[in-house]
Amino acid sequence: MEGKSKTIEDFRVHEQDTGSADVQIALLTQRINHLTEHLQKNRKDHSSRRGLLMMVGQRRRLLDYLHNTDIRRYQSLTKKLKLRR
Repeated sequence: MEGKSKTIEDFRVHEQDTGSADVQIALLTQRINHLTEHLQKNRKDHSSRRGLLMMVGQRRRLLDYLHNTDIRRYQSLTKKLKLRR
């Protein structure tokens, strides 16, 4: 829970922000990284693999939305999260 609130604080757009695309992408990235480490140790965990693929797809859609609406926010977010495209 500590990591989640820190992530929200780091990526929020304004004071009361908890659900903007930036925050959602950052939280998804955090969960994706954690699940990727889990799946490297547990190769046969197919249900978690499916969840990971769904999260990656959701993050991709949010990144596409951000790219189409505000290119500067998209570029700064991908730089902060070290995502490439």
